[in-house]
Amino acid sequence: MATGTNIRTYFHGTWHDGDIPIMSAADHGAWLGSGIFDGARMVNGLTPDLDLHCARANRSAEALGLTPTVSTEDMVAIVREGLAFYAPGAAVYIRPMYWGIDGDATAIVPSTDATGFAVCLEEIPFAKPEATTTLTTTQFRRPVIDSAVVNAKAGCLYPNNARMLREARAKGFGNALVADATGNVAETATANVFIVRDGVVMTPIPNGTFLAGITRARHIANLRADGVEVIENVMSFDDVRAADEVFLSGNMSKVTPVSAFDDRQYQVGPVIRRVRELYWDWAASQS
Repeated sequence: MATGTNIRTYFHGTWHDGDIPIMSAADHGAWLGSGIFDGARMVNGLTPDLDLHCARANRSAEALGLTPTVSTEDMVAIVREGLAFYAPGAAVYIRPMYWGIDGDATAIVPSTDATGFAVCLEEIPFAKPEATTTLTTTQFRRPVIDSAVVNAKAGCLYPNNARMLREARAKGFGNALVADATGNVAETATANVFIVRDGVVMTPIPNGTFLAGITRARHIANLRADGVEVIENVMSFDDVRAADEVFLSGNMSKVTPVSAFDDRQYQVGPVIRRVRELYWDWAASQS
């Protein structure tokens, strides 16, 4: 899927220009969906938490029964080598990927003997600071660990997210606020969610139905270091409606303010602006 432009692909030990073929028709990943990815970003020459994204790619592969073949350190080095081809100010999406190649005697279980690996880099513009989104509810829910590989960033989970987004867009909204199996807030179709009320920041506690993201964890750490109270707890849809501010946290845009949840309107408040400031100050301090 070519979402961006100026694509470069690492495959079979070297970098290639463009969106090259990397998977065969009979590969386990193509046939039975044993594929994972992770996503990092380069923005203004900064690559926040790149090592953590690469490490999570390896953990996701293991969760799908795949054998990771590239260490975190080597993956980071490969990515940095590829990023050197881009202009310093380019906004680049960084996507390491693993997939199954062979299956066992039943074909269902991916073989541990061979694992496909690639990295795709593509320029995707970074969201403008004034960009916001809107939320609505969806009939679809997040799965649980005993019925889906929710502990991995697995491609096979995303058709469920896609139908959430299609439903939200059909209703005229930008994203869907999604429930877990018990009806409490889990995340949105694309990102983790935070609310602010009376200066206190709250976010759903990880409960085995969604990935508690790397950027999410970074925001929590930054806010707490700044003296802001952050609470991870069970969160209802009414909690979101009663919030003063709402924002999303994900790798693609880092901080996305929410301007509405159904008919409830929100302003881009001081906490959201502070979260963004803290994040990029931290990122710059790591360069």
